[in-house]
Amino acid sequence: MMNLLRTNSVRLGVQSLLIMFFSALSLPLLASGGAEKVIDLTTHWVGYAAMGIFVFAYTLVIFEEQIHLAKSKPVMMSAALIWMLIAIIGTTQGFSAEVEAAVHHGFLEYAELFFFLLVAMTYINAMLERGVFDALRAWLVGRGFSYKQMFWLTGVLAFVISPIADNLTTALILCAVVLAVGKESPAFISLACINIVVSANAGGAFSPFGDITTLMVWQKGILEFTDFFQLFLPSLVNFIIPALIMQFAIPNGQPAADTGEKPEIQFGGFIIVGLFLCTILTAVLFHTFLHLPPVFGMMTGLGYLKMFGYVIQLRHKKAIAENIDTPDEVHSKGFDIFENIAKSEWDTLFFFYGVIMSVGGLAFIGYLGVASEMVYGQLGATTANILVGLLSAIVDNIPVMFAVLTMEPEMSSGQWLLVTLTAGVGGSLLSVGSAAGVALMGQARGYYTFASHLKWMPVIALGYAASIAVHIWLNGV
Repeated sequence: MMNLLRTNSVRLGVQSLLIMFFSALSLPLLASGGAEKVIDLTTHWVGYAAMGIFVFAYTLVIFEEQIHLAKSKPVMMSAALIWMLIAIIGTTQGFSAEVEAAVHHGFLEYAELFFFLLVAMTYINAMLERGVFDALRAWLVGRGFSYKQMFWLTGVLAFVISPIADNLTTALILCAVVLAVGKESPAFISLACINIVVSANAGGAFSPFGDITTLMVWQKGILEFTDFFQLFLPSLVNFIIPALIMQFAIPNGQPAADTGEKPEIQFGGFIIVGLFLCTILTAVLFHTFLHLPPVFGMMTGLGYLKMFGYVIQLRHKKAIAENIDTPDEVHSKGFDIFENIAKSEWDTLFFFYGVIMSVGGLAFIGYLGVASEMVYGQLGATTANILVGLLSAIVDNIPVMFAVLTMEPEMSSGQWLLVTLTAGVGGSLLSVGSAAGVALMGQARGYYTFASHLKWMPVIALGYAASIAVHIWLNGV
C-alpha cells in the first residue's frame, strides 16, 4: 500500500511540474469578449515553433526529388506536431474544447476531399485498366500528324480533358503521346510538354473537377457549379497566347509512322467512361437540388462502378466456364474494383491531409488572420489575388488556396473567381509550380526540365496577365 501511495505521489508530482512548466512558458492567450474566447498564439512560443515546423516540413516537400522523401511524410508529421503543441497549451490554459472542435472541423474538410478524390482516382484507374487511354494514345500516334499539328492537338486535348479528368492525369497521358511521336525531335518534346502543362492547368481552372483548388472552392460552397464556367474564356486565353508564340519554335516535318501493335479497349471501357460522367452529374445534382455535399454524389457514383464491376466479373466467369478461345477473349478480362482503389495516389491523398491539418493549425494559432489583414486588408482583393497566383508558382497551389479559404476574406464572387483562376494557372509559370509540371519533369526526364520551362516563362506570364485582364473585363460586374 505504501509503495502504491508513493507511486501515485510521484505521478501527481510529475503532472504538477509539467502543468507549472507549460503555464510558466505561456503568455496571456485568452481575451474576454463577453462570453467568447479569442485565442491568439501568434506571439507565443507555440506559434513560433509551429511556424518553424511547417516551414521545415514544406522545405522537405520542395526538395522531394532530390532527397527521395515522399511528400506526404514531412507534412503528416508537421500536422501531428503542430496540433500536439496546441493541445498541450489548450489543456493548461483551459481551451481544450476549442482545440478539439477545430481538429474535428479540419478533419471533416479533409475527409470530404479525400473520398471525393478517391472516387475520381478509382474511375481513372479503371479506365486505364480497361485500356481507354492506351487506345487514345495509339490513335493519336497512328494518325500521321506533323509536329506542329501534334503540338496543337495535344494542347487542345489537355485543355478539353482536364476539366473532367484532373490536370495531372491528363498531362501524364498526353506526355506519353508526345514521347511516342517525338523520339527523333527533342525540341518538339520540350515545347509540347510546356504546352501540355499550361493547357492542362488552364483547362482545370474553369471546372470544379479540373483541379484540387477549384474542387476546394466548390466544396466550401463559396461558388456554385455553373459559376466556374465564367472562367472559360480567361482560361482559354491563358492557354492560347503562349501556344501561338511557342508554335513558331516547333520544328518542321512529320514523325515516323508507328507500326506497333494497336491496343484494344476491353469490355466495359466506354461504359465506365459514361459512368464517370454520370457520377459527376450525380454530384452536381445532389449538391444543387438536394443540398447534399458533392462527396455524397461521388460515393454514389462509386456504387455505380462497383455494380458494373460485378457485371464484368460475371462475364469473365462465363467466358472461363465456356472455355472461350477466340480473338474476343481479351474482352472478357476480369475486373477487381478494389485493385483500382488500391492503385490510387495514396502519397498525394495523405499529402493533402498533412497540408490541410497543418494550415488549419496555423489558422487556429492566428497567423492566417494576421496574413489576411496584411494582404487583403492593405493591398486590396485584386492585387492580393494576383499575388496568390504568383506565389502558387513557387509553393504548391493547394496550401496557398486552402490558406485563402481558411482566411475567408470578404470578397465578391468575381474576386473568388479571380483567385480560383490565378491559383490554377499561376503554377504554369514554373515547372515546379504545379503537379502536372513536376510529374512531366520525371516522365520526360532530359527533355522537359526546369531550365527549358523557365526559358518560356515570359511568354507564359503574358498569357497569365492576359487571362486576368479578360476576367476583369468580362466578369468585372
